[in-house]
Amino acid sequence: MAKVFKWVVFLALGLMVLLAVVAFTLHRWVSTDDFRQRVEREATAALGVPVALDRVAVDVWPLPAVALSGISVQSKPPITVERVEVRPQWQPLLQGRLVISTLLVRRAVLPQQGIDGVLLLLQKKKPAAAAAPEPGPAGAPPQTAPPDWLPRRTVLDEVTWISAAGARTTVQADARLGDDGLPDNVALKLLKGNLQGLEASLKREEAKAGAAGDEWALRIDVGGGKVEGTLGLKKVPSGSAARPGQELQLQGKLQTRDVEVSALTAPSKSLTGKLEAGTTLSSRAATTGALVDALQSQTTFTVREAVLQGLDLAKAVKTIGLSRGGQTQLDTLAGQVSTQGKSAQLTNLVASSGALSATGNVAISPAKALSGRVSVNVAGDSKLGNAIGGAVGVPLQVGGTLDNPEVTLSRSALLGAAIGTALMPGVGTGAGANLGDRIGEGFRGLFGK
Repeated sequence: MAKVFKWVVFLALGLMVLLAVVAFTLHRWVSTDDFRQRVEREATAALGVPVALDRVAVDVWPLPAVALSGISVQSKPPITVERVEVRPQWQPLLQGRLVISTLLVRRAVLPQQGIDGVLLLLQKKKPAAAAAPEPGPAGAPPQTAPPDWLPRRTVLDEVTWISAAGARTTVQADARLGDDGLPDNVALKLLKGNLQGLEASLKREEAKAGAAGDEWALRIDVGGGKVEGTLGLKKVPSGSAARPGQELQLQGKLQTRDVEVSALTAPSKSLTGKLEAGTTLSSRAATTGALVDALQSQTTFTVREAVLQGLDLAKAVKTIGLSRGGQTQLDTLAGQVSTQGKSAQLTNLVASSGALSATGNVAISPAKALSGRVSVNVAGDSKLGNAIGGAVGVPLQVGGTLDNPEVTLSRSALLGAAIGTALMPGVGTGAGANLGDRIGEGFRGLFGK
């Protein structure tokens, strides 16, 4: 027995020495300029853009890893990464399969224009035939196990994304995937950018008995408050003969408490105040990537201590829409928001502050352009009340942008205001504007315009 034990020890030591020699030799070979230049050529051929590396290294302890340092992709503008580490899993590696356990990206600068340029070049290459998913049992959905190249854990260390408009956002993140390729845990912190200081976490919850899909608990700390809720994802029949099979359906419910509005709209500060809101989310698409583009939301909100920057509604009413700038302090601001993609629609808006009250609907385009109508009443000030016709609501068209809003009278309302002023100086201005606007709307409906 002692001899067998000695032979086992000698064999283990021999294997360790052999492994150390192989690792040392591999490390020396990989670290040579010849190998680095070979990697540069392969990467350049794959991306269609010159790629430069400062160093390539192989680590064995504590985990096997391949590290690339000083990466520069010569796109316009260039994509740079200080260090990328790829750590494979041991057991599949011994079986001849490369399964990525961890991907670490450190101090990268990723301009959107550079990324778009590389993607355009890749699209021009002849795409390889996509492998069909392995069929499962009759009636069962396709297998969703993540591919070997998809990291089970991804760590982003000070990674900066530059939008097409030049805005920089730096994040710190750690994401872990489950066996089905969906996230188990995600932690995110925004170090720099419009939402600087935001911290978010996403955690998969245990499946409930009879549940048709998976659920995650979401928490976001931002603007001195928090957003909490759940997100659910399940597979449903596509419902389309042209696209048979299954699609992904995302649903969620979120509750927002004590969040400073301007923290969500940064760098724009057109509205400040504490936000309380309830939101429902829904999306349906064939792939996880398409879920974001198809996302729709419905929100009922209230803003406490609201201040509307760049627009003085009371002054705008007094000057029948000729006023610009200023601010409006509101005791109450409430309404509903519907979004689809980057577009938003504000409906059932109700605002009040002492003698001022307003109602209306406003749309926000993806380019942050405003369009809509509000009706404003000002009471309690006899001079101002006479100037606008007492409690009659003055209709204003909303335009401009989110950062520079404008309100004006429509042509029909402006004509009505002029006639009202001529017939009843002072008192008839607001009434005429309201009547003129209604007549204008009637003509548009009559002629279908």
